[in-house]
Amino acid sequence: MRPVGEIRAVLLQAVHELALPERGPTLAELTAHTQVGELVARRTLDNMKRGGHVRIARTRRVDYRNRPVAEYAPPEEETTGAGFVDLGQVLSSAWR
Repeated sequence: MRPVGEIRAVLLQAVHELALPERGPTLAELTAHTQVGELVARRTLDNMKRGGHVRIARTRRVDYRNRPVAEYAPPEEETTGAGFVDLGQVLSSAWR
């Protein structure tokens, strides 16, 4: 697996710093905070969403755009990790 790139690391850190429970950072806020170009940030965030490193928490209306914009947040913590252990036990007992 490739190491995390500089832009990806900066954007991920900014999402963690700027995300609040009631409000997340938008693409414009992330680019202003990190000084990363908008096109590069948009593509990197798309890849991070696909990889599960960030998620869209909600949308928000802003005055500089007609459509609602996405608010980004860190991924939710998984609390159902024990289910995979049980599934592994079931599958291993089926082969005995």
